[in-house]
Amino acid sequence: MADRAGQNLDTSTPHSARLWNYWLGGKDNFQPDREAGDAIAGMLPSIVTLAREDRRFLRRSVEHMVRDGGIRQILDIGTGLPTADNTHQVAQDVAPETKVVYVDNDPLVLVHARALLSGSAEGETNYVEADLNDPDEILRAARQTLDFSQPIALTLLGIVHFLRDDDTAYEVVRRLVDAVPTGSYLAIAHGCYDINTAEANRIVDFWNERGTPKIKYRSAKEITAFFDGLTLLEPGVVPCNRWRPDAHTGDVDVNQYCGVAVKE
Repeated sequence: MADRAGQNLDTSTPHSARLWNYWLGGKDNFQPDREAGDAIAGMLPSIVTLAREDRRFLRRSVEHMVRDGGIRQILDIGTGLPTADNTHQVAQDVAPETKVVYVDNDPLVLVHARALLSGSAEGETNYVEADLNDPDEILRAARQTLDFSQPIALTLLGIVHFLRDDDTAYEVVRRLVDAVPTGSYLAIAHGCYDINTAEANRIVDFWNERGTPKIKYRSAKEITAFFDGLTLLEPGVVPCNRWRPDAHTGDVDVNQYCGVAVKE
């Protein structure tokens, strides 16, 4: 599989997973990714802070869902390249028996995930190569590891904004939520245009001209709609740095909203 992934790898076009890795200080990226990353950071210097706050939100939200929500199964869609504080590490630090299934469609992520994403002996960590545009395939593959009769946390961090058609985006999220039982959670982090609006719009235009996959930022109201029918946890849908901040969280609002909700 690694050989096939290598054959499909396009290093000439900036890719979102590698760009994120670059902003987080990783080394799994190529010159076009770094050039695009520097250009975007020049337009919106807070984008690097956004990447770090998104990762901190991952830690805080996963810790809450596992520690306080009793979650022992996580379906992490849009994994990205492994860095520090990966979902399975955070979850299994709290409850070693937690099962985590990662999903991504980038060939480079596939190679690194299989090499690096090994979990605790008590739990289980698996990886699925699939695309968010095909939720049925994601669910089919995830059922090989996860028990869909028991609560599951769906984490969609920095991924839904790659579904540019609104109807498709809402339908995909609804399909995933409908597949999990009562007591399950949904966590979303999504780029927005109603913070730093001018800069955010420039970033979207720049990326859509040069990078892949294409992106669409949404408003707080539009992002909140992904949680329709679920019970949003406090403080609701807020910038990533405002969701239950801790001593490591920054004070500057980033243009990425997030929220966590439970299916009751």
